[in-house]
Amino acid sequence: MSEGLRIAHGGRIDRSRPLAFTFDRARYRGFAGDTLASALLANGVYLMGRSFKYHRPRGVLAAGAEEPNALVGVHRDAARYTPNVRATQLELYEGLEAESQNRWPSLAFDLGAINDLIAPFIPAGFYYKTFMWPRGAWQSLYEPRIRAAAGLGTAPREADPDRYAARYAHCDVLVVGAGPAGLAAAAAAASAGARVMLCDEQSEFGGALLSQDPRTAARIEGRPALEWLTHTLAALAANPRVTLLRRATAFGYFPHNLVSVNERLTDHLASVPADSPRERQWQVRAREVVLATGAIERPLVFPGNDRPGIMLAGAARTFLNRYGVRPGTRAVLVTATDDAYTVALELQQAGIFVATIADLRGEDGAAAARAREESIPVLTRATVLGTSGRRRVRSIQLAQLEGGEPLTTQLQPCDLVLMSAGYTPSVHLYSQSRGKLRWDEGLQAFLPGTPAERVRSVGACRGEFALEAALADGAAAGSAAAREATDPARRGVCPAGAA
Repeated sequence: MSEGLRIAHGGRIDRSRPLAFTFDRARYRGFAGDTLASALLANGVYLMGRSFKYHRPRGVLAAGAEEPNALVGVHRDAARYTPNVRATQLELYEGLEAESQNRWPSLAFDLGAINDLIAPFIPAGFYYKTFMWPRGAWQSLYEPRIRAAAGLGTAPREADPDRYAARYAHCDVLVVGAGPAGLAAAAAAASAGARVMLCDEQSEFGGALLSQDPRTAARIEGRPALEWLTHTLAALAANPRVTLLRRATAFGYFPHNLVSVNERLTDHLASVPADSPRERQWQVRAREVVLATGAIERPLVFPGNDRPGIMLAGAARTFLNRYGVRPGTRAVLVTATDDAYTVALELQQAGIFVATIADLRGEDGAAAARAREESIPVLTRATVLGTSGRRRVRSIQLAQLEGGEPLTTQLQPCDLVLMSAGYTPSVHLYSQSRGKLRWDEGLQAFLPGTPAERVRSVGACRGEFALEAALADGAAAGSAAAREATDPARRGVCPAGAA
């Protein structure tokens, strides 16, 4: 199948290295640097899974680790089958074999979708009262069938033939997250003479910078953001006191600044060396920890918000600017933030028709005025009444509110609906460290409060969403962490109020 939705130029993929892969035994083509999700979207594949209980069609919603829908199984051989891999995190390689889950006999024609038709008769816990007759039938008849239908994916039956390594490490400053704030923190700590470890779950450092349009990207220290990124990474890589860990997820924060990191070594390779471990488990003891874990974009709740073709605005921006993929051809954006307006302008510049921006807020701002200047209609005081489409969204019904009641309604045909309700800081690791959270009324989110360990949170994970503020925040925290870690008089003392 041709890549009809791939833009001609741009993105961070390597177009000189085409890769062949299969999804549900159908052959497709992508490029080095793609994920399975981006390659499928480039080939016009929106349907990637089925919902757990009612088997409703599901497509990609996000572009990273927060993806809830596009879960696939990856097959290498009889003993190497991995279920429930997020397609947004699965790096494409030559010969990749992936399959959808929770469907039979096929993804497009799933007999389990009959559950959707009888949904009113099978509410949560229905079997506790329904399957009691005849006596004794539950254990022998009903339970085995319900258990067979439960769960996602299929566990491999053969023993795992791969090797797994473990390693212990010590450092002055551990930085978790290699977005702008994390890079600034690592650079500042390294410049101060500290031994630094920097880990990030993605294959490429840069975080949100990788999703920016190079033509309109911000400037950092007087140079384009991507140029700053290249320079900063080169300086860190050349510093002997710095350890860089890509494809490395920090998943556990234990007492006395012990952080567990899982590094994936071979899952992205087409040919795995026989003597190479598949993963490496790091146990890192750090004198100081800087968390730069970013934030997750919030979806909006409205009827039919789970159809294929409905995704987060930030995800669409990532697919467009990082992977060179148009996620649709005719888009409607529903938002409560100004960020979605930037996405709309970038989509329009890439040749995607933006039919409407539906803003839940009641007043126009500079962002709305800019969109109207570019001939994009803006509907304020908007709400969504519903969407239509089965295997892919086909239309969205919008309404303009007056006094809380719909004043006017309009039906917009579309094959892409983007939503943005702001950002929720990622505070999971901070919470694991036993740090206390505080509620921020303005952001409507929990932020790091009083720490229990020697830890600092920087950038978006503590509510600093603006690029300039996040960079300054990261640099200040990196310098302070290095000072605390390398000053013998300060060791063993938790920095009061450092969050």
